[in-house]
Amino acid sequence: MQQGKLIWHVACDESGVGGQKYYGFGSLWMKYQRRGDFAQKVRELRDKHRYHDEIKWQKAHKKHYAEFYSDLIDMFFKHQWLAFHCIVIRKGMVNKQYHGGDYDLAMRKHFTKLITTKISAVKKAHPNRQCEFRIEVDPIASRYDKAGEAFHIIANRTLRRSFNGENPIKSVVEKASKKSENIQISDFLLGAVMSAFQGAATSPAKLKVAEKVAQYLGWDSLGYDTKPHERKFNIWYFHDRTQGIREVETKPVELKYALPKRT
Repeated sequence: MQQGKLIWHVACDESGVGGQKYYGFGSLWMKYQRRGDFAQKVRELRDKHRYHDEIKWQKAHKKHYAEFYSDLIDMFFKHQWLAFHCIVIRKGMVNKQYHGGDYDLAMRKHFTKLITTKISAVKKAHPNRQCEFRIEVDPIASRYDKAGEAFHIIANRTLRRSFNGENPIKSVVEKASKKSENIQISDFLLGAVMSAFQGAATSPAKLKVAEKVAQYLGWDSLGYDTKPHERKFNIWYFHDRTQGIREVETKPVELKYALPKRT
């Protein structure tokens, strides 16, 4: 690893793209050299609870998995080197005129917007360091077969100006979630957020799990969004200013395990 270079590993997943009221994209962030630490922490939890299935939001509400997922939430918030950032979009708010009349394109653009915005924020936080990003993503649901490749090209094109003409995203790997615990935990945290927005479409048991995540933010539920500068757990509710008043309240975060202030 080149001295002075900061390398991030970013694992991404999607939710609600099959036609639900809201769709969203989530991303789990860590420094690249922390991948081994992350794998060890997950392995310790698996051994403790004898949990050997895929980590998925769809399984989080089952009573016999409750302690495992409770400890998983605590592990995520306790370790300062892990972060989760997501974007949530109400499908009915999307003006297809700006996306070639196509929700498929709109969704891919929103995913790209999330990642490029967050990468730009990292660069601003470390202006004097070379930054590199390696991304793995659950295969992007799209009619376009090369959606992952297109994302890589378009995202780098968007970011070059901030990175002095360089391409900060070095790799984009599409990987089935069952082969990546990073993507699995991105799926779990995104599922918790999306459940609060989907509301009636979510079981009471799942909403209780989502409320447990919210408690680590000092919230009563995950049905809010955060201020843009929130580093640990960031929810970006996409608002089209042409659509009038903002629907979702932006709520201050009071983390159970506070992050140190940036110097």
